[in-house]
Amino acid sequence: MARMRGRGGWRGQKLGCLGVPRALIAVTLAISLLTVAGCEGAPGSGRRLSSVSCAPHVLGGVLPSWARAGFSEPNPGTNYELGRNRDIAAILFKNPLLAPPSATAHNKILWASRVSVSGSPLLIDAQRMVGSRLVGAALRRRVDGGPGPSYINLPVGCWRLTLRWSGHSDSLDVRYVPNTA
Repeated sequence: MARMRGRGGWRGQKLGCLGVPRALIAVTLAISLLTVAGCEGAPGSGRRLSSVSCAPHVLGGVLPSWARAGFSEPNPGTNYELGRNRDIAAILFKNPLLAPPSATAHNKILWASRVSVSGSPLLIDAQRMVGSRLVGAALRRRVDGGPGPSYINLPVGCWRLTLRWSGHSDSLDVRYVPNTA
């Protein structure tokens, strides 16, 4: 390995192929890997990085106990997503969501809040994601009365939804696919 000699340099440090100290390369690589792995944008961290790719995570099965209000079955099962902070559930009556919506099966989403609500509206800012980039202006949707039943229609694509209600906030990603019917 080459060693840099002379004044004003990094004396005695081993250099990589571009003349950069190997320790600096290692630190830069470690920071990059942590960011790509999503450590700063992990669920429940309260931090969201726009560099994290859009990743809808639709679960199928029994709803969390706090999201079962209004269901007649004791252990209702369906498709749903949990917000990154686990404060809201998006119960999907249509999966996948279609753009434009089907005439017979609408894009109904029942929003269930884990935290108490005061009846203020649920505000949804939807931003399209292309790869790991947010593109275009956010589209605003509003559910009067707070979390509850809604029809959320968006164009084809992957969308990051930022949700705010009764002093709370959460986010999740949803995907709308082309309606080929």
